Amino acid sequence: MITQLELTNFSAFDHLKIDFSKRINILVGKNGTGKTKLLKAAYAVASGGRVLRDKPKTTHDELRAFLSDRFVRLFVPLDRRLGALVHTNPQANGSGASAAAQIQAVMGSGERVTMGFGRDSDAIALPSDINHQGYRANPVYIPTKEIISFMEGFNSLYERYNLSFDQTYQDMYVLLELPKLRRENRHPVATRVMEQIEAFCGGRFIFHGGGKVTFNAVGGAEYSANSIAEGFRKMGVLARLLETGSIEPGVNGSLYWDEPESNLNPKLMRFLVETLLDFSRHDQQIVIATHDYVLLKWFDLLMDKAQGDEIAFHTMYRDEESGRLQVETVYEYLAVRENAISSTYSELYDSEIDRALGGAV
Repeated sequence: MITQLELTNFSAFDHLKIDFSKRINILVGKNGTGKTKLLKAAYAVASGGRVLRDKPKTTHDELRAFLSDRFVRLFVPLDRRLGALVHTNPQANGSGASAAAQIQAVMGSGERVTMGFGRDSDAIALPSDINHQGYRANPVYIPTKEIISFMEGFNSLYERYNLSFDQTYQDMYVLLELPKLRRENRHPVATRVMEQIEAFCGGRFIFHGGGKVTFNAVGGAEYSANSIAEGFRKMGVLARLLETGSIEPGVNGSLYWDEPESNLNPKLMRFLVETLLDFSRHDQQIVIATHDYVLLKWFDLLMDKAQGDEIAFHTMYRDEESGRLQVETVYEYLAVRENAISSTYSELYDSEIDRALGGAV
């Protein structure tokens, strides 16, 4: 879990500092305001726990190498150079050069993690005395595109060639290919949500290994996963992550989800919000980025403070004077400013009223 993230001269950010809720965090803003970059930065920092969990005696140099490769594969910078992720500020001087990039994070345990690199760096710099306690939970990142439809053969191609996919897709492939937990070892919330997803989809996705996935409909008929609606495939990804224990509320690391609402019908969208709220009530930190007004409103309508629900709305925007990306955090939907999503829906509503009145407004 990450409770605070500070980015200086990194990627699109001159300087940005954000405090995350331990429950639900929603990043909103126009295109080009850095929502996905912020998601990936938090995920990259938190995923250092993976190598520490798999190899507890990881050396300092091994961790540096892992994180350096991690940032390059997640962000896919120009020429796949780590130094290309240093923020370029055209206003700094004639060359647009910037100081070194620095990333600071405060983990849920209170531990502070700091890393940085320069424009000519090949590896991330880490303090030699970094304390890794509490830095071992494994986060999950669900990218915008579902992966079930192209899993077969994907991993071998990704390992061998420079594909146009960032590493979040390979990470998802690896998680989906894990063996499933025994039913008695699953979190009760996981079992309930899996059953609800099966009811919504009219069946369940079966993972055979090697990237092969089929869909077994209620009644016994078997179909190719590609013949199933994309929204159902997206729910199938969530069900599989629960089935393998990759998402285990209160046990595993944070859940990062980029545009979870894409290709979901309204009924599934409400179910998704109810599910994420349920996860958060069992100590799962969630960070999502969205463009969807309906998803935001469902969170606003369904949250229940009596059950301890807390939603941090992080509005990301570009300051008109400085041109810098900024973030403003509030804990009430009605207090959200610079909300291009709701203003667009209001404009659509006004246009509909105007048409109904024959342009009299």
